[in-house]
Amino acid sequence: MRHGLRVLVGAMAATLVLTGCNSGDSGGDGAVGEPAKLTFAIASAVIGPKEEVAAFAVAKELGYYAEEKLTVETINTDGSVAALQAVASGSGSVTAADSGSILGAVEKNVPVKAVGGLVQNWPWVIAVKPDSTITGGADLKGKKIGVISLASGSAPYARAFVRAAGLDPEKDVELLPVGVGAPAAAALNGGQVDMLALYTQAYTVIENAGTTLKYLPNPDSLTGIRSLSWAVSSRNENSDVNTRFLRASYKAMLFSAKNPEAAMRIGYKVFPQILAGQSVESRLAADTASLQAWLKTATPATGTPEDFPAWGAISDQEWAKTQAYTKEAGQITGEVELSKVWDPSLLAGANEFDKAAVLQQATSYTAK
Repeated sequence: MRHGLRVLVGAMAATLVLTGCNSGDSGGDGAVGEPAKLTFAIASAVIGPKEEVAAFAVAKELGYYAEEKLTVETINTDGSVAALQAVASGSGSVTAADSGSILGAVEKNVPVKAVGGLVQNWPWVIAVKPDSTITGGADLKGKKIGVISLASGSAPYARAFVRAAGLDPEKDVELLPVGVGAPAAAALNGGQVDMLALYTQAYTVIENAGTTLKYLPNPDSLTGIRSLSWAVSSRNENSDVNTRFLRASYKAMLFSAKNPEAAMRIGYKVFPQILAGQSVESRLAADTASLQAWLKTATPATGTPEDFPAWGAISDQEWAKTQAYTKEAGQITGEVELSKVWDPSLLAGANEFDKAAVLQQATSYTAK
């Protein structure tokens, strides 16, 4: 399966040669503050209560993008590798991708880079049925693990979990794509897989639908690792445009952290497909809980929205832990030079907004 990932990344590089590394919709470097169009490549085939709601939908509906003179559209992709391919080839301008996938792409000379953190608290965990005899890594041999897709961040996480147990993920287990939500729950309940390797918000959706789960503890090697980060093309700088996008996104994240129910209502308005034909009131409580579970991983582990520190920072220590995990998971073969992966220069500008005003707006917001 590691071979499959490398084939995908290799295909990304080939795509770049064929496409000439287009710059997406952002229209070149341009003057500071010029209107710009961007395409946000969502690293998931399914819209749900996560970054597409807390960042994109809120920023769009509340005019945060408009204030930055940005027009932002979305496309869906099948996981982080595919989303990075979209950004690298020019069909996307920015994505929130698995940091390990960013490292893997950069190692293969795919022109992408991380410019801001998003999910900062490790969200991945293994879940089994309550009556399962599986209690830890020693019980994994010969088992089938359900992952979102082989191109998503759940696949390298599953491999790392298996390796931490002293097993070979290529020989001792089988990874099967099961998606998220109802399909993932059906695969577990129906015995197609023995366990799931998903993120906490995805489990909230499953539990809200009536499936009870038991969670396995993560090994110590999986603490302090960064998950999703904002990534853009490294060949087309667009520093001002990217800064404005990050600023609007972080404002939206702060609003969502303060008033997740309002954010979820906005999510329904921008992405009505989330409701799947059901009423807002029948879905609101469960979806808000799901969004809160995601926000818990994407905001500081302690404190309140009023005292959250600067958004998007990733320390060198966190990158070192992430690199070690990514190598263990088989996404990279050696250490990747940090300067080629991480550009924090936009974060000062991205945090230049009136946080008190955003918090006040979240407190007083009434859905229309």
